[in-house]
Amino acid sequence: MMNFVVKTIANAGALAVAVWLLDKITLTGDSTGRKIGTLVVVALIFGLVNFLVKPVVKLFSLPLLILTLGLFTLVVNALMLLLTSWLADRLDLSFHVDGFWTAVLGGLIISIVSWALHVVLPDGD
Repeated sequence: MMNFVVKTIANAGALAVAVWLLDKITLTGDSTGRKIGTLVVVALIFGLVNFLVKPVVKLFSLPLLILTLGLFTLVVNALMLLLTSWLADRLDLSFHVDGFWTAVLGGLIISIVSWALHVVLPDGD
């Protein structure tokens, strides 16, 4: 349970950094509390997408992953971020990623920040 909470906090922090750095990744809301709540829900959606969909996409794109020596992972991460944005839109959350290249850069930022936060935060193991 502690590991789940830590991963959700790390995802929320990484998403917040991406929103802060990139103008085309938006998180709107009328108050800070509402933005934080939306960010946590989007982090949960992002974690769920990465848990359920990402392994399937990586399996089907395995030849491209091997051919590009793993660089295709950036595209997979971008697709997961775009899927999260689409699901957030369907759930009427105020999170949006505008465009594929923004998603690629956002996915890179989220991966780096998430990794750094996982190093710093305890994981209960």
